[in-house]
Amino acid sequence: MLIKKYIPLILLALIAPLAMSSCSEEDDIVDEFPNWQATNEAFVDHLTDSVNKLLADNPLRTDWKRLKSWSKLNSEAGTNADYILVKVLESSQETNASKPLYTDSVAVHYQGRLLPSTSYTEGYVFDQSYYGNFNPELSRPTKMKLSELIDGFVTAVLNMQRGDRWLVYIPYQLGYGASSSNSAVPSYSTLVFDIALADFY
Repeated sequence: MLIKKYIPLILLALIAPLAMSSCSEEDDIVDEFPNWQATNEAFVDHLTDSVNKLLADNPLRTDWKRLKSWSKLNSEAGTNADYILVKVLESSQETNASKPLYTDSVAVHYQGRLLPSTSYTEGYVFDQSYYGNFNPELSRPTKMKLSELIDGFVTAVLNMQRGDRWLVYIPYQLGYGASSSNSAVPSYSTLVFDIALADFY
């Protein structure tokens, strides 16, 4: 009789630690992309302000560019979401060389990252055509149709010459958008592409 009376208490005593350990496991779950939309929008706004100031202070500098999306009207000012930002890493040695057309296919070396997140302090690499450090002599460029790519990537490549290598910051509106269908890229992600244009045809 006494044992039956205390069985519920004994069971409760045995189950409680399990319940607490499952709670603590849940508490240990880390949000990889906290406040992701706000973080990405603030990053683009801040970088835009910085680049605009650099270009206003010296309009002739060529190491930074702010380029409006190829799909937007140049007659309208637009918002920060209508532009990509470019850090020029290497410039083509050709002068007045031709640039790709929207209908062209291109051969490019590239690496795409997200902004830094909880576990990826340098940003998660979601796509790339090479591994390790970029070496054009050891890497084989990827061939693709320009018309099948996201707006921000297209905008960059349309403005590049063979031999150019750019670090390109693409706001989510010109990338995979607010409801990304790319499983490796969360919604609202600013994309950071290291792009080297090898050829086009």
